[in-house]
Amino acid sequence: MSEQRYQHGLDKLMEYTLTDNKDISTHLKISEALQDIAPDVAKYIIEFAYGDIYFRSGLSNERRALVTISSLVTQGTEPQLELHINTGLTAGLTPKEIVESIIQLIPYTGFPRVLNALNVAKKVFAQRDVQ
Repeated sequence: MSEQRYQHGLDKLMEYTLTDNKDISTHLKISEALQDIAPDVAKYIIEFAYGDIYFRSGLSNERRALVTISSLVTQGTEPQLELHINTGLTAGLTPKEIVESIIQLIPYTGFPRVLNALNVAKKVFAQRDVQ
């Protein structure tokens, strides 16, 4: 079961992962960077997050990406937000959808976090050469 869970997770993760732009953040790069200090983190991301949670039916990849982006904006976690704006674009979100979802959070999380998130989005869009 564990090998199947890992493979399901890896397959789902790759649906969100752009591999032809070496400048953008990906889960694979994060896993590699932490291999020396926390080698099990990659397994947890792939098996649990993507194999168990993202693999569920009921939401499209795009909707899952919007939920994740919204959650990260409210938490103010900019490095993870950069990663998930990238995964959102790869999953099929448009820059406009990402920007509008961030703006929608102003009444709930406030201007400072939204402004920070918009700056992260701007950086990612530039890296991906999208407007």
